[in-house]
Amino acid sequence: MDAPTHHVKANPHAPAGFFEAEAAGLRWLAAAGGARIAGVREVAAGRIVLERIEHASPTHSAARAFGRDLAHTHAAGASAFGARPDGWDGPLFIGSRGMPALVRDSWGAFYAEARVRPFLAPALAAGFLRADEAALVERACAVIEGGAFDDDAPPARIHGDLWGGNVLFSPDGVVLIDPAAHGGHPETDLAMLALFGLPHLDDALAAYDEAAPLRPGWRARVPLHQLHPLAVHAAGHGRGYGVALADAASEVLRLAEEH
Repeated sequence: MDAPTHHVKANPHAPAGFFEAEAAGLRWLAAAGGARIAGVREVAAGRIVLERIEHASPTHSAARAFGRDLAHTHAAGASAFGARPDGWDGPLFIGSRGMPALVRDSWGAFYAEARVRPFLAPALAAGFLRADEAALVERACAVIEGGAFDDDAPPARIHGDLWGGNVLFSPDGVVLIDPAAHGGHPETDLAMLALFGLPHLDDALAAYDEAAPLRPGWRARVPLHQLHPLAVHAAGHGRGYGVALADAASEVLRLAEEH
């Protein structure tokens, strides 16, 4: 019996546009011609059909190829910071949680307003973030919004939810799934990989740096770019993420003072 060639994800109770947003993100990333992206076979309200990815053991060579390819995907760019995938004007999601679709002229203004602050109230309500910690994150957001970490890099075409579970090693190399794709900063994808881990991550980062040299100080800025995934997780995945979010905010404020 032949192995199935597709994978069906269905949820009749999914928010409007949920699977359609996923399909739009996958197609937009695939159009960059860089990292391999799971192919969309069909999509409808409450349902998406994707190509089935066969799993393989992670290798150094596959990780290096992925790093080079991810740099190519990022370089394909986006129309603005916060831009939706081309052709999509509906909602955005990260995991099952809604994500603001705001466009701003500067990365810092976009990141603070649309990728960190929106998740603080849910984290407080869940009891996973204390009020004093939220105030600390707000201080960091004000610094970010003010442009302390803005540079002249144009908006990149980022996956947006690039944790290790969305990076599949297959016999043909790495394949990416489940994006929260938008126009952002490339270091955000790399910081998420560092936060949740990836087999042979050092190989992937080295190859990325060879293909698209990273800006000086990028390692020190990892906590800055981890504010977003930490805030998302603090909103629904436990107290430990609230603590980590506050720690990252403290590091961002320290970095800002050194600028």
